[in-house]
Amino acid sequence: MAGGLIHQVLRRKLQSQSAVPALSWFTSRKANEDAGSAGMRTVALLGAGVSGLLGFATVASADEAEHGLGVTNYPWPHSGILSSYDHASIRRGHQVYQQVCASCHSMSLISYRDLVGVAYTEEETKAMAAEIEVVDGPNDEGEMFTRPGKLSDRFPQPYANEQAARFANGGAYPPDLSLITKARHNGQNYVFALLTGYRDPPAGVSIREGLHYNPYFPGGAIAMPKMLIDGALEYEDGTPATEAQMGKDVVTFLSWAAEPEMEERKLMGFKWIFVLSLALLQAAYYRRLKWSVLKSRKLVLDVVN
Repeated sequence: MAGGLIHQVLRRKLQSQSAVPALSWFTSRKANEDAGSAGMRTVALLGAGVSGLLGFATVASADEAEHGLGVTNYPWPHSGILSSYDHASIRRGHQVYQQVCASCHSMSLISYRDLVGVAYTEEETKAMAAEIEVVDGPNDEGEMFTRPGKLSDRFPQPYANEQAARFANGGAYPPDLSLITKARHNGQNYVFALLTGYRDPPAGVSIREGLHYNPYFPGGAIAMPKMLIDGALEYEDGTPATEAQMGKDVVTFLSWAAEPEMEERKLMGFKWIFVLSLALLQAAYYRRLKWSVLKSRKLVLDVVN
């Protein structure tokens, strides 16, 4: 009996000694697995972050290639809710268009009469229109003839057709400027940045002959040379003709050409808002007058009778 008791004590001691290494091995293995999984999660998060940054850079590069370098949103005086055009700037911008832009770019949707009361008087506009020669007809003999321009005539076209325009500009077709601030991404900000953004190409960028570097133009190479140069013209009102001033004035003129009804639309909207506000106040007062009797009455329940 004593021998059996000694045997049981020895067996229990051996089992306890063997269980300690097994438990320590299991604990260390679990710690290593946790450390490995944490490392894998860290690597996965880093990979996802790098992929996101690369994707964002790719999207930004694609957007820059499609629209050119991002432009600043300039505080245009006519961009406010109740703001109107600077009509002096429109007149100066028309002068810039006439002396700088009209030799290549058309404005086929604008007539001389559109300038009356906006930038010029009727007499000034008639004198301006009379300076051009317009092909009209046929006459009684069936022949075409030329006559001086009048208020109903559109601005003259610099080229007879698209083929002539491309031939004169090395294959490039100068766009019509009537709606240019509506037809381009970011509108007037883009046009201003394009006109004033010419610079030398950076190192490693080569521009073929006949093109000019402008980071705001899609692709960076544009056929139109830099046209706005300080002192290129003399304003009638004596305003210094700097590059930025001419860019601001011609963009204001082009913005008016794209939206000549903007001032009237804003004024009409303000009138409607004012009238509807009065109607709302009247409706609120009428509702309060009619419902005040019902809302202020007291109901008494007589449970006795």
